[in-house]
Amino acid sequence: MRDIKVLHLEPTDVCQAACALCARETDPNFRKDRQHHLAMDQILQVFDKEKIQQLDKMFMCGNYGDPAAGKNTLDIFREFRKINPNIVLGMNTNGGIQTTFWWYELAKILNQPQDYVVFSIDGLESTNATYRQNVVWHKVMSNARSFIEAGGSAHWDMLVYRHNQHEVDTCEQLARDLGFSWFRAKVSKRGFTESLQFPTGWQPIEQQATGISCYALKEKSVYIDAQGRIGPCCWLGSRQRDFVADVDAIPTQDPVCWSTCGQTAQGTAFDQQWQREVALC
Repeated sequence: MRDIKVLHLEPTDVCQAACALCARETDPNFRKDRQHHLAMDQILQVFDKEKIQQLDKMFMCGNYGDPAAGKNTLDIFREFRKINPNIVLGMNTNGGIQTTFWWYELAKILNQPQDYVVFSIDGLESTNATYRQNVVWHKVMSNARSFIEAGGSAHWDMLVYRHNQHEVDTCEQLARDLGFSWFRAKVSKRGFTESLQFPTGWQPIEQQATGISCYALKEKSVYIDAQGRIGPCCWLGSRQRDFVADVDAIPTQDPVCWSTCGQTAQGTAFDQQWQREVALC
């Protein structure tokens, strides 16, 4: 724990979306009626101020929730900046939650050169909700504009399926026009359904791994979920029934480790997920 440089937080397990392949929808042990909101005092119980001061980065994402739905998200970011003024702060979101003023406030906190918010937007108005169900396109655009206009660095990440692959170039141009800093497109490794099909002509991710190249060990990171439980990474924390909590004994025989950090000649599935990465400014 003395060597940890990156902390990944899941500030809540609440989300308005109903993405078909998300753990919220696929994990039979997840209870949507039991809502959790991580608080700063819970974080300090397992990760004190001295450890926060040694961090290079803290970012919020999650398995079950969207950070923008967290009741304490802004306060947690403020506290981390106060404790460690040089820390890089980041967040991943579907972008369709909260008011434009909330996003303006977030931009004022995430105001350092390397701070960022990743907006997961899977197409234009006609296609985004095919996967991001219940996410309102116009609200995403309004929130992203508010964040960018207040000085925030926004990244557009797009999951590419057969139904939206014709929009990749248009989405990249729109991201450029709106002032996003990055545009990235990737193929989902969560699988596919009848309505969410693998895109034609895109390169499938090599799955025949010969060993494990652990991302958490390389990054020197740990994960705290919405209930305040600490574990090695979000992937091993993606199952309510058997949350993996031993940060000193990562179970390298776990199938999650193999599917995410299995090493091939081309790298791991996590390393080679991006089919397009473009710096826009």
